[in-house]
Amino acid sequence: MNRILIAEDEERIASFVQKGLRANGFTTVVAEDGDLALGHALTGGFDLMVLDIGLPGRDGFTVLRELRESRVTLPVIVLTARDSIRDTVAGLEGGADDWMTKPFRFEELLARIRLRQRTAARAPEVTLLRSGSLTLDLRTRRARAEERTVDLTAREFVLLEMFLRHPGQVLSREQILSHVWGYDFDPGSNIVDVYVRALRRKLGAERLETVRGMGYRLP
Repeated sequence: MNRILIAEDEERIASFVQKGLRANGFTTVVAEDGDLALGHALTGGFDLMVLDIGLPGRDGFTVLRELRESRVTLPVIVLTARDSIRDTVAGLEGGADDWMTKPFRFEELLARIRLRQRTAARAPEVTLLRSGSLTLDLRTRRARAEERTVDLTAREFVLLEMFLRHPGQVLSREQILSHVWGYDFDPGSNIVDVYVRALRRKLGAERLETVRGMGYRLP
């Protein structure tokens, strides 16, 4: 866990956190508003985000909500001037992993980030997703249906991985668009339906169930 996204619009604080983290061996990127922060976080290129609540554009609560609605599990440490119990509870229940208030000591922030590192290191890495006779190898990026090996395009792989990580759950077109193509993709596009049909051709029509008016589900 060495790639940290810092979502902070106050330049002095962003620079302070960035310099401290870089001095401790982390790679950092600063996002000055909520729209940039969400876009960066959805790429999957970061291991943790330090998130301010009072961001321009999307505020921190909105960024956090849209991340979790997109099933992005990126650890988030909120760093904010808001110190009410109501805000803290809303943030933690909304998907934040930790909550710190400003002013803060950098040593405490660093300790909390390292705690997330240790937690992630203890979690066993999943390399094979399975649902019945359907498997997806995350290392080779290949699927197997029954005894057939199935080659997937990059988008098909991400889409199938999303279904396999949420078996039995109905995923809306908006959720799929956000996760696979990015939050700013045209919501009126039928690209999700096109790719679901492609997966059905490769894996079998029974693999993905249409839930009318709601989305798709891996039974």
